[in-house]
Amino acid sequence: MKQFSHLALLLILFLSSASVFSQEVSEECTVKYNLFRGDFKTNNYDMAYDHWIWTFENCPTLSVNIYKNGMDIAEYRFKKATGVEKEKALALVKRVVEQRIKYYPDDDLGKVYSDYAEFMESAGASDDEVFTLLDKAFKIDPTRMGIKSMYKYFQGVIDRNKDTNPQYVFDTYDELVEAVGTKMDNYSRDLEDFEKRLAEGQTLSPTEERKKNAYETNLAALGQIEGGLDDIIISISTCDRLVPLYTKQMEENRGNAVWLKRAVSRMYAKECTTDPLYHKLVEAYVKADPSPSSSIFYANILFENGESTKALKYYQQAVEQETDNFKKAGYLFTIAQEMARKGNVVEARNYAQKALSYRSNLGRAYLLISTLYAGSANSCGNDEFSKRMVYVAALDKAYKAKAVDPSISSLAERYISSYAANIPTKKLIFVEGKESGSSYRIGCWIGETVRVP
Repeated sequence: MKQFSHLALLLILFLSSASVFSQEVSEECTVKYNLFRGDFKTNNYDMAYDHWIWTFENCPTLSVNIYKNGMDIAEYRFKKATGVEKEKALALVKRVVEQRIKYYPDDDLGKVYSDYAEFMESAGASDDEVFTLLDKAFKIDPTRMGIKSMYKYFQGVIDRNKDTNPQYVFDTYDELVEAVGTKMDNYSRDLEDFEKRLAEGQTLSPTEERKKNAYETNLAALGQIEGGLDDIIISISTCDRLVPLYTKQMEENRGNAVWLKRAVSRMYAKECTTDPLYHKLVEAYVKADPSPSSSIFYANILFENGESTKALKYYQQAVEQETDNFKKAGYLFTIAQEMARKGNVVEARNYAQKALSYRSNLGRAYLLISTLYAGSANSCGNDEFSKRMVYVAALDKAYKAKAVDPSISSLAERYISSYAANIPTKKLIFVEGKESGSSYRIGCWIGETVRVP
């Protein structure tokens, strides 16, 4: 009995001391964590290091910030290290990533792998090693991949699969473009809110101004990536290649709404719409997914077949079914594009303007209107001056597109450059007896008042 009591006492003392030790470590973790975070927030990574490394090694589950901030500290040490210290610093970066994955396996790993891949590329890792990391990021969440990472990953997919597995290339392209679109929509929604507040005379806080600038910068970069992805895939995405590929795969995917939507979208974008397969794909898509999106494609076919009344019914149905304003604007813009293809410039502009009523920063809608105006210069003008003034109206819309939508700034610049070359010269304005800055009414279907340049 005495022996049992003695053992029990020892156990109590052991557990008690362990509890005290655990409490002391926990308290020290909090102290060290706060100390390194204080130095980190002032960008003093050298001062932050000792407290951070202690926290990193002794308190691995205290906060994910240990790894988010720690990655910056570890990368900083790698950049300034030389010789043997460079290898040690690289090993530290790898430890930070591995430990974060171990203790926080569900916390934004798509971004973690993407950022790690970009770091490893800058550190001299092989293309295969970088691609493996990017592949992990893509498979976890492509929307969390960095902008450069998206482009590099798709180039890697193309290089490895374009001749052996084109369908995998198309699938990857679709997912990346959808991810880019999601990112752009998110930034555009936030940016539109800021723009509305500014238009109402409100003032943004310094933090909001920084966010606004960041959104604009990111949108511009995403727009370039979107164009870059298109440039890469254009060589293998042709009607001659798409038609036999989709013909072969259609039966097994007849009920696959995602596959059908992507196939229809690609054939539409590549203007393969005259091939009978396109019609079959659209019909299958409508059956598999009777959604606003499928209604738009079905309406396009009806419109092409001369069934304009029925087509307009489906167009209207698609718009009415959609509750998200951004998506609604997208459908209206698609209708505007289709009207423009058919040469119905008035309806094309009407639908573009309706799209802008739901999404004021849809720059492509302004660009479409600008091309409609420019294309009507000869028919809406009766002499050189009046024809060139139509280009002034087109130029105004192109400037507006660039102003509201940073994602298409590069594209808008090309339109601006083209139209600016065709506006009236100083000599022509003088000969016509017009005054620079005065109002000028453009008639025809355009019906807009602009300023003489």
